[in-house]
Amino acid sequence: MAHNDNIIPKRVIGEDMANSTARGNQKGGMLTVHEVSQLLHIHPNTLRRWSDQGILKAYRIGPRGDRRFQLEDVTILLFEKAEDVVAGANTGTSNAESKSEDTS
Repeated sequence: MAHNDNIIPKRVIGEDMANSTARGNQKGGMLTVHEVSQLLHIHPNTLRRWSDQGILKAYRIGPRGDRRFQLEDVTILLFEKAEDVVAGANTGTSNAESKSEDTS
């Protein structure tokens, strides 16, 4: 039986993520700050802030404490955010807007 490195079809996650899936599997599934920030189209400092805030789990490695991210965690974050967007589109508001309305 052949091993399938592409668990999620390319049409769902895009070419960048699919290519990183193959690279991540070769490195034990861990991605660098640079790789994840390119995948998510965000600045590396934004990714570091998300890591500090617990939005995306980072694993610290080496004596410098460099961050590494699991591809699975990145994928889960993407699907959670996609669900928020779809839910907001269906109700006409975003989850952030509806949460702020609940607290006022």
